[in-house]
Parts: sequence; C-alpha cells; structure tokens
Amino acid sequence: MTTAAETRNWLELPLDVTASILSRIGAIEILNSAQNVCSLWRNICKDPLMWRSIDMHNLGDLWDMDYDLAKMCVHAVDRSCGHLLDINVEYFGTDALLLHISERSVHLKRLRIVSCYNISDEGLSEAALKLPFLEELEISYCSISKDALETIGRSCPLLKSFKFNVQGCRRFHLESDDEALAIAQTMPELRHLQLFGNKLTNDGLLAILNGCPHLEYLDLRQCFNVSLGGNLEKRCVERIKNLRRPNDSTHDYEFYTEVHDTGSSDDDYPSGISDIDVMSDDYDDYFEFSGDSDYDFGYDYDGVLFD
Repeated sequence: MTTAAETRNWLELPLDVTASILSRIGAIEILNSAQNVCSLWRNICKDPLMWRSIDMHNLGDLWDMDYDLAKMCVHAVDRSCGHLLDINVEYFGTDALLLHISERSVHLKRLRIVSCYNISDEGLSEAALKLPFLEELEISYCSISKDALETIGRSCPLLKSFKFNVQGCRRFHLESDDEALAIAQTMPELRHLQLFGNKLTNDGLLAILNGCPHLEYLDLRQCFNVSLGGNLEKRCVERIKNLRRPNDSTHDYEFYTEVHDTGSSDDDYPSGISDIDVMSDDYDDYFEFSGDSDYDFGYDYDGVLFD
C-alpha cells in the first residue's frame, strides 16, 4: 500500500517542469482538456511562452470531431502574443487561417501544412509576404503551384529547408519542371530539399543543383521522371551529402507511399471542412471547443474570416 510519504502531488511540481510536460501533449489536448484540470494548469496554459510551438496534429477525421480545429488554432495563435515560432496545421487549413497566423506571428521560423486543400496559391503567397524570418517550410499533399513557390522564395530569404511532397505517379507523360525551376530560381540558401513524388525531370534536377549551391540533403524518392546516371549522378553524389534516389526505400517516410500507376490527378483528393462550432462559458479561462455557441474567434462555420 502506498504511504503518505510516497504520495506525490502533481501541483507541487516546479512550474517550468509542469509547463514542459503540458507542452508535450499538443495544442488540441491542452485546449480541449488539460487546461481545464485545475486553475494552476489553466494559468500555465495561458502563458504566451507555452505557445511558441503549436502542433495541431490530427488524423483528418474532422467530421467525427466534437470541436472545431480552425477555431482552436486561432485561439492558440492568439495566446502566443507574437511569440509563435513553429506551427503544424493538418487537414483543416484555409487561406483565412493562414493569413491570421502570418499577421500575428511575424517571427515564425517553421511552418508545416499537410493535406490542406483549402489553402490556395493566393492565400499562401499573401501569408509568405508576412513571414520574412521563415527558415523551414513543409507543404505536403496540398494544391499549390509554382506561382506560390516563387513568391515564397522571394519573400522568405532565410529559407533553408523545404519539403514539397505529393503522391508518387509512374505515368511518365506527366512531366513538369515548373516547380523545380521555381525552387532553383528563388531559393538559393536551401540546405535541405524534399520533393517526394514530384514530376520533375533531369532538366529540373540540374536547375536545382545550379540554383541551390548549398544543398546538402536531397530527397527524390518516387520522382520517377528523374533518371540518375552519368555526369548528372556524379554531380549529385559529389555535391549532396545525403541523396535519396527515386527508387530508394520509403520505409521511413511518414505518409502513404503506394504509387499511382493510373488514376486521377492531385486535385481529386477530398478536402475536409469542419462545420462544428465552439463553446465557452462565462469566462475566458475555460474553453470547451464543442457544441453550439455564439462564441467566436472570427471564423464562420466554413472557416472563413468575417468582419
């Protein structure tokens, strides 16, 4: 049986230790449950320094959730009071949300957006103009073209790591170097580049090698239009410290890797839009992001900003 001397009170932990523990559970769990445990935890969760990194990881089942991730994300960004450095948005991102993030997080260094089909070229470009300190960017499984990439490159001169990933496809008639050329022409400081499933050809790869002289890591897995050999392969091997070839193993890649031999284009992926409202009680300390309420963070039910 546990004695009184062996019983430990979590509330007696140093505040910095408690904050460190809470920061590891993710923004969704903090806002949906952890901050409601007690007044001490609630006060810690309101500290702007708790929100320097916001991880909105989820499984994409937005229609089964009892809360609105977009509104949660807006609230988390607002709590950071401009201290936000790193944010991950998956499935629920929109142009309006991205603009909100960029306007309130001018010192943002890392941005990750995954499967956010409601983010457009125009929305991403507008946000990029407000993020001059961005160093790391990931855009995976989103409908973004070379136009936005060019704006990102010109607007984010400190960018050193870029991941631009799509579903791999073996239909060799689908060739395009547009994105590769945009990267080569506007992102000269890149050290790390991942282009999983891209449709670039050897010409696009050569342009990247010429335009990104500091590149150390290059991931070309499932880029089936690239045929490494001869002088091109020799140059890659000599220049790139860590080179992942088109047919290399994908065992350490975090997303679905089945190759599309036939089928539809990238634009056919479904997008998820949550239409669930958010609720709070009479005071700002407690939030229950579920149910029906007139409490609002500036988003309507489709995640679009309104006045």
